Amino acid sequence: MDGHACKTSGHHRTIEEWSVLIKDSHEGYIDWRAYEENRRMLEENANMQKRTARKSGRGGQALLSGMARCARCSRMMRVFYKVGTDQSHRYQCRGDDGHVGVGLCIGAGGRGIDAAVASQLLEAISGQAVQAALLAGQQAAKAQETVRLAVERELEEARYAADLAERRHEHVDPAKRHVARTLEARWNAALERVAQVEQKLARLDADTDKKTRVDPTILMQLASNLPFVWNAAGTDARVRQRLVRLLIEEVVIDIDEKTNEFVLLLHWIGGRHTEVRLARRKTGRFPPGRQLAAGEVLRKLGGHWPDRELAVTLNRMRCRTEDGETWTTVRVAALRDKLAIPPYDPDAEIPKTISVDAAAKRLGVCVASVHKLIRSGALPASQIMYSAPWKIPVDALESDAVRIGLQEIAARRPRQAIDKVKDKSMTLPGL
Repeated sequence: MDGHACKTSGHHRTIEEWSVLIKDSHEGYIDWRAYEENRRMLEENANMQKRTARKSGRGGQALLSGMARCARCSRMMRVFYKVGTDQSHRYQCRGDDGHVGVGLCIGAGGRGIDAAVASQLLEAISGQAVQAALLAGQQAAKAQETVRLAVERELEEARYAADLAERRHEHVDPAKRHVARTLEARWNAALERVAQVEQKLARLDADTDKKTRVDPTILMQLASNLPFVWNAAGTDARVRQRLVRLLIEEVVIDIDEKTNEFVLLLHWIGGRHTEVRLARRKTGRFPPGRQLAAGEVLRKLGGHWPDRELAVTLNRMRCRTEDGETWTTVRVAALRDKLAIPPYDPDAEIPKTISVDAAAKRLGVCVASVHKLIRSGALPASQIMYSAPWKIPVDALESDAVRIGLQEIAARRPRQAIDKVKDKSMTLPGL
């Protein structure tokens, strides 16, 4: 056979086809078990690979980064952060995004999901849970001691049987070869029985020595201090992620459409499972108890806003016409005339006010930034009723508070948006 191929039964086989893996044939730097553990850790650390295995913690505020699994398609859910901040995040399953036309599976707000998982984790390692675990450990130790005593009695019985077989073999007449061979076989079987029981007792002692001995006082103190450390502002997010990975294998997220709830299935490291239900936030709905009829809304807002703004407000409040249709400018004008409500007069507004859209155009920012200025109190605004358009005084746009707020918004603007604005501006040669 040459160095590249051999001929067997008329077929050529390369050296690669003849290669055989023999574990532990040579002494290596690490053993085979450590090698497989390192390979598993490397696969988990490959966050950019499209695998269904959980990923390692990468920091950030998402507690279940690389651990949240979609219940619909069994893929790992990705974490998306809000632009410009890492405080607001969302778990989203992209589904089979490699194929065109395949939609998304499910998504969930991260803060509520993380709070529910953290509550279950802190409850699992609370003082009472640790005390119960210690009690269970004591009971398991007593049971193991009972098993060891039974094995010791079994060993005594096996040794007695071996001694008895030895004495019988010594007192037999050597001339009776058939009897001597039978007694010798029984003696060997008794000795094998002794060896087996001794190995069994040695394995029990080895398992007992491997178990770490924990001081109950220190463990209870750590369990009582963990909630304070967990909720402390200075605790690093990576520390929380590592604690979660020590106890939880993964979290499967699903949505119950009937009850409008998130269904979280926590897979603990020990093999136990816990189901947690979390109410979903009902977006796009008018708050309960504040639902008003279209006529009541027009009596309060009529004359303060144009018919177009009134139609938008009625649709936002989920009000419908008598026929179940959405509101338009023509329908609002017809109902206003029926209720004898005067039309909007822009010259009658004293002091002069504008809407949020108009304020955004004057300030050169988006509508969301204007709402942020209103929430912070930098931009004074008022509403006649809930969900009605905001009324912003024109003079307030020139205040120092608004100017400072605009500077803060510009400072937090993403670098991509600034570069995009620069690209749109045409540069002239020589300038």
